Amino acid sequence: MSDFNLEYIARRRKELKLSSIEMAKLLGFSNGSVYWKYEHGVYKFNADKLPLLAQALKCKISHFYTFRLAKTESEA
Repeated sequence: MSDFNLEYIARRRKELKLSSIEMAKLLGFSNGSVYWKYEHGVYKFNADKLPLLAQALKCKISHFYTFRLAKTESEA
């Protein structure tokens, strides 16, 4: 199983000193407020935005996910 790692995205954006407005422009969003809603989980990133997001954050798409093993029936 995997979870989308919004904390990584926010941290990486800050490491690169990119503003929400800059990210919005790179991803084709109308303004920084819209990007903020994606970064904070109000909206979900569509798959077609992930390559642009990875390019902007200079990372691999796989970095956006945290992977964890699913529990077996005996562990549940």
